[in-house]
Amino acid sequence: MARRPLPRILSNGSAPIARSRELARTAADGATDVLHPLITITRGLRRLASAGRRKWADTPKDRRGPLLFLVAAVILVVVLIPYGPLLALITLMAAAAWTGRDRTPPAPTGPDESQVQRLTALYEALVPYFSVPEDPSPLFAHGGEWEKAFESYEFDDTGRVSRIVLRYPAYFTDGEADSRARIEQLLHAKSGRGREYRFEWDEEGNRLSVTVLPPLPTDIAAQRFVTAPGETVLGFTDESGTQRTLPVTDGGERRDMPPVVWRTGVRSTEPHLLAVGHPGSGTTTLLRSIALQALQHGDVLIVEGSGTGDYACLAGRSGVLAVECGLAGALASLEWAAHETERRLIAANRARQAGRPAPDDTRRPLWILFDRPSVLGHLAAADGRKDPQALLQVPLRHGRAANVTVVVADQFDSLDALTDSVCQHTRARVVLGPATYDQIEDVLGVAPHTTPTPDVPAGRGYARLGASAVHRLQVPATPDPYDDATSDADRQAVLALLPLRTTPADDSPEVRASDGPEPVEAAEPAEPVEVEAVGTVRAVAAEG
Repeated sequence: MARRPLPRILSNGSAPIARSRELARTAADGATDVLHPLITITRGLRRLASAGRRKWADTPKDRRGPLLFLVAAVILVVVLIPYGPLLALITLMAAAAWTGRDRTPPAPTGPDESQVQRLTALYEALVPYFSVPEDPSPLFAHGGEWEKAFESYEFDDTGRVSRIVLRYPAYFTDGEADSRARIEQLLHAKSGRGREYRFEWDEEGNRLSVTVLPPLPTDIAAQRFVTAPGETVLGFTDESGTQRTLPVTDGGERRDMPPVVWRTGVRSTEPHLLAVGHPGSGTTTLLRSIALQALQHGDVLIVEGSGTGDYACLAGRSGVLAVECGLAGALASLEWAAHETERRLIAANRARQAGRPAPDDTRRPLWILFDRPSVLGHLAAADGRKDPQALLQVPLRHGRAANVTVVVADQFDSLDALTDSVCQHTRARVVLGPATYDQIEDVLGVAPHTTPTPDVPAGRGYARLGASAVHRLQVPATPDPYDDATSDADRQAVLALLPLRTTPADDSPEVRASDGPEPVEAAEPAEPVEVEAVGTVRAVAAEG
C-alpha cells in the first residue's frame, strides 16, 4: 500500500505557525500602543472609584447625610451652569488620566554619586600612563571627562566596578608586556583587591576590557566524568575558557560545567604533565583524581616521595601495579617502567613491520604518578645511589608511542631539583595554590590573563596544555578517604570510585609503604630484583 503523504500543515507547518505568532504579537503590541490612553483612563476611573468607596466607608454614619446633600448640590450647580456637564466630564477624564498613570519610578540611567567618584578616581589614576605632553587633544587629562574614555561600565551590589571597557590612545605601547602589566596592576588596585580580574587587550581597536571573574565552584566532588578513553578531566574552568561542558552531580543535582580536558595517548601533543604548588595547595589531590580516572582504562604505578601515605587507599587495588614510598622500591619500580616502555616499543615496532596491529598489552595505558621526586632525589644523593628521576628519561621520551604517561608533582621550592628531562618533556603544566606572576610564568611559560589572589582554596590554580591559552582551574575534591578530616560525603565519593581490592595491602610485598627512608639499606640486591604488579604484571628489573 502506498504511503499517504502527511498534510501540509503537519509536514512543513512550523514556519507558518511561527509567522502567525509573530504577526499576532505585532498586532497586540500595536493595539496596546493605540489603546494606551483608554487603558490609562480606565485604570484611573477604577482607582477614583476605589478611593470614593474608601472615603464613604471611613465617613461616620451621622455625617453621611450632609455629605450626600453636598454632593447633590455640586451636581445641581454643574448641571445648571452653561457647559457644566461637558466641563465636568473633561475634568473627570483629566483626573482619571492623572490617577491612572504609570507610577513605576524610572530606572536610573547613569551612575550615582559614589559610582561617579570611583570612575573619576580611576580615570585620574590612568592619566600618567595614557597621556603625553605632545598630545594636542589628550583622551586622558587631569580634570578631563571620563565619559569619553570609559565606553561601558557595570557595578556590583557593593558599589565596586565589576566590568569596564575603556579606550586608550593609539601611541600607548600595548605591545610591551611591562606596559600592560603596569596598567593591569593599577586597575586591580583601584577597582578593589581580593577579586580576580580578566584583562582583554584589543590592540587593533585600542580598547581594554576588565571583567571581574566569579569564583570557581569548590563543591564538585570526585565522580565518573563523561569522557572518552584517553581524556582526563584536570578540573573545571570558566565558561569562556572552553566550548565543551560536562554533566556533573553536585549535592544530588546535575548541572553542566566547562572542564579542562587533558588528552593523552599516541596522538597526544602533551603526553606528560607537571604539577607545581605549595604545601597544601592540592597537587596530591590532583594526582589522586588523575589516578582514579586512569584506572578506568589502564594501569597505574604510584611513587610517593613524601612518604605520608596519601595514596594508601589505592594499595592492592585492581589496576594499581604498586604504591612505592621508599627509595629502593621506587628505583626498582621505575626501572621496571623503563624496561616496560622499551618492551612496548619493540613489540609495537615488530607488529608494524609484520603488518599486524599492536599487541593488546602495548595498547593498554600505563600511568606513572611521581609525587615529590625531589625528596627521593635528595635521599638518593645522600646514599650515593641513582636519582629516581633519571629512570624517567625513557618513559618521558618514548612514552607517547608506548602508551605510557608520566605525571610529576612537586613544590615551588624544589623546582631546581627537577631534571632537564622532566622539565622538557612535561609540556602540560598545572600551578595550584597562591603564587605570584613570576612563579606562574616560570612554570607555565606565559603569565595568566587574570590576577591571582593571595587566598585561594585547595585545588585552585591555573593550567596550560602545551602552547594553548592559560585556563583557570579548580580540581575536583578528591581527598584521602582514610583521613579523619575528610567529610563523609567526600569520603564516600572517593570510595565509590576505587577499584576492587585484589591483594591485601599489608600482605602485598609490592606495596612498600615504609614510614621513612630507614629500610633503604636492607634493599640493595646483588642479583635481579623481581617486581610483581598486583596479580597482573611480573617483570624482572636488573640492577645497573
